[in-house]
Amino acid sequence: MNTTHSTPHVPEFLKVLAHELRWNIVTTLAHSDRSVQEIIQDFHEPQNVVSYHLRKLREHHLVTERRSSADERSLYYSLDLEALRVLYLSAGSVLHPAIGSLEVPSDPQQWPIPERPLRVLFLCTHNSARSLLAEALLRQMSSGRVEVASAGTEPAGIHPATMQVLASLHVDHSRLRSKHIDELGDQHFDYVITVCDRVRESCPTWPDNTELIHWSFPDPVQAEGTPEQRYQAFEHTATQLATRIRYFLTLVEHRYQQQQPASVEHHRV
Repeated sequence: MNTTHSTPHVPEFLKVLAHELRWNIVTTLAHSDRSVQEIIQDFHEPQNVVSYHLRKLREHHLVTERRSSADERSLYYSLDLEALRVLYLSAGSVLHPAIGSLEVPSDPQQWPIPERPLRVLFLCTHNSARSLLAEALLRQMSSGRVEVASAGTEPAGIHPATMQVLASLHVDHSRLRSKHIDELGDQHFDYVITVCDRVRESCPTWPDNTELIHWSFPDPVQAEGTPEQRYQAFEHTATQLATRIRYFLTLVEHRYQQQQPASVEHHRV
């Protein structure tokens, strides 16, 4: 008996990612937001070529762009991890239902207990909103498996809306304090994540074994409009940070797994 069935079309986003340069750009943006100038330097391609492929990625909603808040002549590009995940799992479900069931990430309480907790520092200019939101969110979302701090180059105190948003999300904010980066100058961090273009572009120096990551976020403190609209800017920032942190935790989990010898399995919580 002959059985006929229709063959589904190859998803367009897979065709887009099949191009080597676009794949390399996406791989780079999966680690950290980058400016177009940095992407050009990374891959030694002409600006018109890089701009063309970035436009293709934007057209398929895989990459977003945002003008730098420090230098408006510069654009930062970000990989929309959630959009890519949805597209990827949808494509996988066409092949087999089991492929579309990926969970992100696993419960941190089920991770191996590390010999030394990884340490993360969030940086922005005023340490009043973005970096503090990130600090509180990562502390709670990692269930204490990650030691986290935040600081600023010009600390201005905690913005009231920062505390209001965290309280509405039932995120503990009792340990938050706005402080200068100099207070943490003698401490080691495995990851330093800048959430402010101004701080990132001032190029603070860190030891070679510290991994630097940039997340380009507008400052919700600068949002305009009604009080409700300004508050919504803080809510939106918290939501976007929570998404970034969920995916960041998958990297942390992988690093923890690499640290642990096979004999630690019985130490699982």
